[in-house]
This record gives sequence, C-alpha cells and structure tokens, in this order.
Amino acid sequence: MALLAPPKDWYHPAAGAERLWIGIALVWCFVMSLMMPYWHFRGKQNANGTTYTVTPKDYLERTEKFVAANKVGDLNGIPIVQPAPGTDIYLLGRMWNWYPVLKLQKGETYRLHISSMDLQHGFSLQPVNMNFQVVPGYDHVLTLTPTSSGEFTIVCNEFCGIGHSTMIGKMLVE
Repeated sequence: MALLAPPKDWYHPAAGAERLWIGIALVWCFVMSLMMPYWHFRGKQNANGTTYTVTPKDYLERTEKFVAANKVGDLNGIPIVQPAPGTDIYLLGRMWNWYPVLKLQKGETYRLHISSMDLQHGFSLQPVNMNFQVVPGYDHVLTLTPTSSGEFTIVCNEFCGIGHSTMIGKMLVE
C-alpha cells in the first residue's frame, strides 16, 4: 500500500513496441484457446476415463482377487500378474509402492483401474508421458493399449511422505 496517491497523469496508453507485444500476446491467447479442444479430441492429449467412488477396503479386495487369479511370478516380493487381453486390470498405490507388477501384451486393450489405499499419489508412466492423480476413495478407469514392448517404470509424482522417492512400480509389455 502506497503512502502517497499516484500523480493524476500516471496513465499513458500503450504505444510502439509495447502495443505490438500486447497484440501478439492476445493473438497467442486466442490461438491457444482454439487449440485446447483440438488437443483433447484430435490430438488425444487427455485421457478419457471414468471414475467411480469406492472404499479403499473394497478396492483392496478387488485387487487381491485380481492378483490371485492372474499371478505368474514375483519381482522383489511384489507379485507379477499377466491378465488376459481385454480384461479389467487393477493397480493399487499405497505407501510406498505400486501393487502389483503388470505384465501386458503389446497391441492388446485393457481397462486399467487405479486407486490409492492411503494418500494422494501421482501415477506417471515413464518414458510415456502419462500422468494421473490417484486418490483414495476413487477408482479411476482408463482404457490402455500398449503400443511398444519393454519395461516401463511407474513413478509416484505427488509427494506422499518420507518413502516417496522409493515409490516405483513396473509395467512389463511383451
């Protein structure tokens, strides 16, 4: 807050280069506003998913049932599951791991369910630019079709406590 009022002639309209830059900024804002619907529908930049409410206990039961039916091995004590193509797959975020390790087939479509047991986590699939917020009480469902094979890392990109830096999961695509 100023101690003195500004002088009466303080305002001067934009002129010269300042006017040019204001015009460029306004045109750029207009272009970006038009591009947002394009990026969403044609550019496939935003995932179209469905979200349901679910208690963490119910989601854990679904995930455990999914793991028991599809387990094919272990990786550092975390079960590796290989579901049939076209089925629902479950991924659970909790302090401080992703559960289970998903083993998927390239070119096949799956419905990926993601939820959290305890805190807000961030699902980031690397090196693919895929980022989602994972919140307790919500089952976020995404349609996923792996287009390349390899080992992909799932990173929590939302600070979730002291073990945040160790919250790393795997997705294997054959």
